[in-house]
Amino acid sequence: MFLENKINNENKKGWIEVVVGSMFSGKTEELIRRLKRAKIAGQKVEIFKPGTDTRYDEEDVVSHDNNSIRSTPVDNSNNILLLTADTEVVGIDEAQFFDAGLPEVCNTLANQGKRVIVAALDMDFAGKPFGPMPNLMAVAEYVTKVHAICMRCGDLAQFSYRKIKSEDLVLLGEKDEYEPLCRKCYNEANSDINIEN
Repeated sequence: MFLENKINNENKKGWIEVVVGSMFSGKTEELIRRLKRAKIAGQKVEIFKPGTDTRYDEEDVVSHDNNSIRSTPVDNSNNILLLTADTEVVGIDEAQFFDAGLPEVCNTLANQGKRVIVAALDMDFAGKPFGPMPNLMAVAEYVTKVHAICMRCGDLAQFSYRKIKSEDLVLLGEKDEYEPLCRKCYNEANSDINIEN
């Protein structure tokens, strides 16, 4: 039995898929879609999210379109390793809020033959790379960048513009606090703020 399990694990091919974009771009929707398809295929799936993200639900991962899937909130990325022993597919939502160890955790899972699917913001409200995401995208086999629609001009949006004044890096919010903007509208909105100050 042990030898059979060892052979099966050696034949499994693991990889990392990352879905990134601005707020309201459909990242979580895409994560849920991929995970539900894996479940339909009869694969063992576990989903994780940061314990701090309780906007829609304490446990479920929920998209802006109210699509949801059961998840396990965790406080740091190492906890994911402890909870995925018999898992074939690991989903991670809002990965930008995790610690710097997340890329190593995802690599470990992929090296164990698991499919790892991660959804996250790639940039913070200031347009800077967010948390562990640059390192995670660098080691991923597949990176999908999804776009929202600019709320000011209708073009493709890749920036999450913060509409309220706060310098906090992490400020959980929704449409009252953030809007997706294209590069031109994002730069104009930021120059308007600088003129007011």
